[in-house]
This record gives sequence, structure tokens and C-alpha cells, in this order.
Amino acid sequence: MDPERKKLSDELRRAGISKAAIEAAWPSWWDETLATSPSGRAELRFALARRLGLRSQPLLGERVEFVWNDEARFKHLATEDEAARSAMTSFGMAIGKSLLQSVSEGPAMGAISAERLREALLARRQFADLAGLVSTCWALGIPVIHLRVFPLDAKRMHAMVVHSNGRFAILLGHDARFPAQLAFTLAHELAHIMLGHLADAPALVDLEDPATANEPDGQEHEADEYALTVLTGSPNPTIQTNIDNFNAPTLAQAVRAAAPIYLIEPGTLALCLAYRRQAWPVAMAALGKLYPEVGPLWQEVNGVAAQQINWSELTDDAADYLRNLMGLTDA
Repeated sequence: MDPERKKLSDELRRAGISKAAIEAAWPSWWDETLATSPSGRAELRFALARRLGLRSQPLLGERVEFVWNDEARFKHLATEDEAARSAMTSFGMAIGKSLLQSVSEGPAMGAISAERLREALLARRQFADLAGLVSTCWALGIPVIHLRVFPLDAKRMHAMVVHSNGRFAILLGHDARFPAQLAFTLAHELAHIMLGHLADAPALVDLEDPATANEPDGQEHEADEYALTVLTGSPNPTIQTNIDNFNAPTLAQAVRAAAPIYLIEPGTLALCLAYRRQAWPVAMAALGKLYPEVGPLWQEVNGVAAQQINWSELTDDAADYLRNLMGLTDA
């Protein structure tokens, strides 16, 4: 590593930024011969500042300052963790703004009720599921990507909604094993948008899985009910079984049979039962039988994004960075 890169990387690391985020943000055009040029060093700092959400002038003086500090709304983060808040907000806002630049605005539809959204999904699909939610978000002008790089070493965000000039982007972070899990997360984040929870905030960050978070606040509870209505038709679905003891194969068979009757995706039914009965181990095993050959979900989400993003609207530098964040380095 050349001395200039090491010096600047060490400074960013001391500010709490992860090694992975620094490496992803480092411009491909950098060459150690540029370190002898004041203009080369300055351009390097401007590039890193844009990508990581830092103030460029302080970085020229070897000092790291985040653009966004206390403006975002966080769920399930200790109030004293100011450095983490600043790093996550600035990182996410920089990504969201770049992403929105590459995507056309959707139709001017205003807030959409959960019932209306479910009706629209079921008009085209058998169930309200992950694939349907992803495509609907893009149709509404709300880009969705799954991050493969995070700003902090020790704390990942489950998901984040970015708000910029009246538009929104959703950044997923949780590596869910099964589509029904990620479908709930995406529906929950979409709910924050539709319910106006970001009216006075540039971003909202869910650090825990909204499906299993303890003691959700009022907004989280509203977002949960919206998500459940979209996925099941009810904000508080009652899922019952005719037997008290069941195993994973029995549960998988039962939800497959019930799904077309109630128009609820089988995995979502299994998760609802798990929540009601606190039968998480059996339900997760049943999900394994429902999705025996499912691949990495981030590839599915980002595969759609790669087709929807207008890459020509981004500079080569910005496009390279976004591909790094999405795990599309071979694209």
C-alpha cells in the first residue's frame, strides 16, 4: 500500500469507517504516482468524500467530518452511539442520492394504502411476495438495492430508507435466508415511506429485524401492521392449527395447502405462525423445505436493480462504486 493510501485509510479507520467500505470507495483510477501531485491528492479526497458522505474540505486537512450527523431517525440504537449514527447516516445518504440520480421518478401517486397495494400485487401475482414487492418499488420510482458493504465493522443495519427531495430509496442489509423474511423487511420499509415516517428526516434506519424486535415504538408498530396487511390482508392475522404439536414437514405441507385459499405466500404463513406460537425453530426448518433451492437473495434483488438502474446517468466513478456496493464487480 502506498504511503498516501495508508495515511488516508488509517484516518478513515480511526473515524470508525470499515475497511470494506474504504476499499469499496477507493477510486479505481488512483495510482501512487498521483500522490506527488497536490491536485491528485485533492481529487482523491473529493472522491472519497462523495462516496462516504464526508465533508470534503475537512478531509483535505486530514480530518474526517460526516455530512449528516443527528438528522436521521434510528430504531434500536443506543442514543450515546453518536459516531455510529453519523457514519451510517452519511454512508447511506451518499448511496441513496447517487442511486436516485440514476432512476427516473415514478408516477405521482402519493401515499398508497396497504389494502390498495395488496390489491395491485394480487392483480398480477398469486401472492404478495418478495419478487412482487421489489418490482412494485421500482415501478413507483423507489429503487431497492441490497448492500454488500457496510460502513461499520461491528454494527450492520438491517435496512435503511433514504429521503431526498421528496423521493425515496431503500437499502437492504440483512442477509435473510428465505424470501418470506426479506419480503416482510421490504414491506416494512415501504410502510415507513407510505405512512410518512420520514417527513422530517433524511433517513430512517432499522438496525434490528422488525419481525423479531422487542418493544417496537409506535412507528414500528404501524409499519408492522402495514406490512402484514400487504402480505396477508390483515394487520393482525390470526393463524391457527388443528393440532398442537407439529414438525417442519407437517407445517410446510399445511401452509402449502392453505396458501392458495387465503392468498398468502406459504413462507409468510409459516412466519406468522412462528410469531404467534413462538415456534421459530420449527418454522425456520419448514422454510427450508418450502425453499429447498433458493439462492442468495441479494443476488435476486440486485439483479433486478442492475437492470433498472440507468448507469449512463452516473459518472464512471459513481457507477463503479455502486457496483462495488452491490456485489456487481463482474458486471
